[in-house]
Amino acid sequence: MKKAVIFDMDGTLVNSSMTIVNAINYVRGKLDLEPLDSKDILDKVNDPTLNPAKEFYETPRFTHQHEAWFSSYYTENHEKELELYDGIVELLDELKERGFKLAIATNSYRGSTIESLKHLNILDYFESLACYDDVGRGKPAPDMLEKNLKDLNLTPKEAIFIGDSERDMLASKSAGIEYLMINWGFSDYEDAIHNLSDLEKAILEA
Repeated sequence: MKKAVIFDMDGTLVNSSMTIVNAINYVRGKLDLEPLDSKDILDKVNDPTLNPAKEFYETPRFTHQHEAWFSSYYTENHEKELELYDGIVELLDELKERGFKLAIATNSYRGSTIESLKHLNILDYFESLACYDDVGRGKPAPDMLEKNLKDLNLTPKEAIFIGDSERDMLASKSAGIEYLMINWGFSDYEDAIHNLSDLEKAILEA
């Protein structure tokens, strides 16, 4: 039995599709770029073959100014645009009761991550947060998951990672952590877990 469950946040725990689309287009507006179609953004967010800074902001890498604009939009709009997927609180309660340590590995910035989790009343469930600006590289690199393991003082074999994208899957493979793919997020994988009941069963059997 595993000792820890690490979750991706956006598209796995939190339905943040509207906020992500609007925040990216908000930053594009600040850069005098035309807005992108929402489907185009969500298709590209989790594509590990793309450089998101180049795709979204037409620049080689994210800057502190991009982060500030993105976080500003999050701060002003997360209360009306973010929501948990149905059943997430019950799942977190069940895992906690069974003694699992819980963590998050997200390509979101730490400031907006904490704001989101506080607003949704689930921040206190997690003993480790690994965000984009906490580590050298975002997913699909393993850096975030390695930070989670270090925070929890666990080995890769003692944890399992839950996500909704190929970026998550590749990060998990690189870190040597078992991975479970769900398909209610931004990606639609047929060969994935379709509901929380099956996810809980898979975690307990891992």
